[in-house]
Order: sequence, then C-alpha cells, then structure tokens
Amino acid sequence: MPFDRLATATTPTAHLGLGLAAVGRPGYLTLGRARDLPADRTPEALRQRTHELLDAAYAQGVRYVDAARSYGRAEEFLASWLRAHPEVDDLVVGSKWGYTYTAEWRPDAEVHEVKDHALGTFERQRAETAELLGDALDLYQIHSVTAGAPVLTDTALHERLARLAAEGVTLGFSTSGPRQADAVRAALEITVDGVPLFRTVQGTFNPLEPSAAGAFAEAHAAGRTVIVKEGMANGRLAEDRAPAVLREIARELDAPCDAVALAYALQQPWAGVVLSGAATTAQLDSNLHAAVVELGAEQLARLGELAEEPEAYWEHRSRMPWS
Repeated sequence: MPFDRLATATTPTAHLGLGLAAVGRPGYLTLGRARDLPADRTPEALRQRTHELLDAAYAQGVRYVDAARSYGRAEEFLASWLRAHPEVDDLVVGSKWGYTYTAEWRPDAEVHEVKDHALGTFERQRAETAELLGDALDLYQIHSVTAGAPVLTDTALHERLARLAAEGVTLGFSTSGPRQADAVRAALEITVDGVPLFRTVQGTFNPLEPSAAGAFAEAHAAGRTVIVKEGMANGRLAEDRAPAVLREIARELDAPCDAVALAYALQQPWAGVVLSGAATTAQLDSNLHAAVVELGAEQLARLGELAEEPEAYWEHRSRMPWS
C-alpha cells in the first residue's frame, strides 16, 4: 500500500504531513487567519500560497499531503503543483469525499460545506477527484465518519468502495465528534468478502482532545495507518493562545509551542502521520520542528492533564467562527 513508502522514508519529517484545509478556500475555522492569509484571498493568491507550502514541505522531507473535495480548490491547487513537478515520485497523496463545498469562495458564507455520504455523492466526487488528481491519488477517505452514521451500514457503498480498492486506491476514513473512538471501532469491523475495507484512520488528537487514543492504538495494532489531524486544536495551541503548561514545557525544551503540541501526537506509538495545517511557510517550518522535539514521560503526563471532556471540546469547536 502507498503508506509503505513512508515506512521506509529516511527524512526526519517523513511522518509529518501537510493538510490543505487552511489554504484551499478563503474561509476556515482556524484562529488567526486574518494574520496568516493574504489580504486578497483570491483563488490565484491561495494557489500561490499552496504552492509555496508544498515547495517548502517537500524540500524539508514531508512526504504526505492531505486534501478533500470540500477544501475549496485544494485538489486543483495540488494537481497544478504536481504537474509543475513531474520529478516528484515519492509523495503520498490523500483526499476525502463526503462533504461538498458550498461557500462559493466567500469567507462569510452562512454554510461552507454540506455533508452527504450517499453512494451518488461518492460517484460524483470520485469523478471530480479523478479528473484533477488522476493516478496521483493514493488514498481516498470518507470524510468525517461519526458514531452511528448510516455510512457505517451502507453495504452497497461498501461494495462500491471495495471495487475502487481493487483498482489500487487505498481506502480510509476520517472521524470527528466526541465519540470518535466508537466510530473508529465500528469502521474497522467493516469487511467486504471477508477483507477489511479500510486501511487508514484519520482522527483528531491533541493535548486538549486525546479521548480516542485507545481506539487509534487498536487500529494501529490491527495494521492500519493512523493519521492525526487537528494536532493544534484549530489554533488553540498556538504560541499566543497556548495553555500555561504548554508554554512552560516549550520553554524547557527551547522549542515553539506548536512543535511541542505536534510532538505530543508524533510520539504516540500508534501515530503513523501527524498533519500540519500550516497556512504560512513560517508556520510550517515551526511545525516541522516537532520531528526533533523529545518529550519526556513527565512532560507527556503534564500535557495529558490538559485534556477536556470530549463533549466540551467539540462544543467549543462547533462555536468557532469561520474566518
């Protein structure tokens, strides 16, 4: 499977990935975007920013890039970068289907994306992704599977996904919500003709929301690759907003807060890839320091004490403004 390439990669940052949610569209729910993005958030301005980030990430050893149909024009921006760099043959490319982008390039849109995991949506979005990324796509994930969701029992969809897997595309899913662990465990049980359907799991994990760690560990033990998203808690763990404990540990290690937060995820024994959601090359450079941050057991324990109740964490996230 494509992630075998990451297992043998020798760059220190090979297990840090670049997520394109923050730069594929003008509006997102990460804090500090007014400071981080160009004043004129035109498609061309964000295409250029995406290309700058991809240039910097690849040059510094990042070998996984994560997009989605709902990330505005992220797949398009990634595809144009890949066309400009035909020499790149060791990048693992992932995308997701299941949300449709509806904001029409307006950061103040009332609704930015609409969730729909129906088979018809898959067929439409799979064709859209194929038109842009073609054979470059390694991993296709169901976007944001929640506990009890109908997608977990839709056997017709499962059979269609299995046919895609037979064509050589690795299948995965991402999770969200306070019951991530339940969603992970249910999805891992899905098989088609006795073969497990999903090979990767992507979920939220950070010092404020570590509740799914046990399920991620089970996924890893079962041979799945675990991809960590939102390691910075949508900007809540950035330098200017970080909890006091995180700032203290950063000073102890002479490291930036963001690198410490991402190292907390990277040092979990089950973590296969930890995503950076950087919107600037300076943020990316800082994030990538996570590869050399060594947290001791006592520091890991102190960060673990920052955990919030999952319901409270996700309620807070739901109230964050798109900007």
